[in-house]
Amino acid sequence: MFFYFLTASILLTLAPGPDILYLLTKSLANGAKSGITLAAGLVSGIVFHTFLVMIGVAALIQSSPTALNFLKIFGATYLIFLAFNAFKSARKGSEISIKKADAQSEFFGLYKRGVLMNVLNPKVLLFFLAFLPQFVNLNAEGASLQIILLGFTFAVQAFVIFSCVAIFAGKLRNLILRKKNLGTIFAYVEAAVLTLIAISLLFI
Repeated sequence: MFFYFLTASILLTLAPGPDILYLLTKSLANGAKSGITLAAGLVSGIVFHTFLVMIGVAALIQSSPTALNFLKIFGATYLIFLAFNAFKSARKGSEISIKKADAQSEFFGLYKRGVLMNVLNPKVLLFFLAFLPQFVNLNAEGASLQIILLGFTFAVQAFVIFSCVAIFAGKLRNLILRKKNLGTIFAYVEAAVLTLIAISLLFI
């Protein structure tokens, strides 16, 4: 059963989606370290959702249209805010710098962004509510522990895959680093990706 869960988790993580698309965009724009930091935030959100599934909060939110709509609106508003900041950066004509983005505050900001993007996305919560119990005997003792272990497994494999994507994108970035106006282009792309994620959160 665990093998099937791990296989399904890997395939789901590799499937094109908003998280991996944004991760790729951010890694191309700012380098592999930034992408890995963002990935750490995203998978921390997975652990949070797993905990909500375990204690039953996910089911409660699913049964409450008001709570679900509030979470959607709040999450979409946050993404639009990020998109607006990226758009402003693009309008300023920011260029990609060879200087490494290693400031502690910058990486903490990226980590926090990843956490919030995941935590404020009710689709992720509902996905785990539907996905995890398929591999757990809910009537058995220790069902809650099984859910936590599966959620942690999903988070670990997602972090490995996301990190590989970030490293690949970082290497590709090094090859095109000196292209004129590339920083501006990536900022526009980031704004567009975030806007699309926000729209999908509300309407899809």
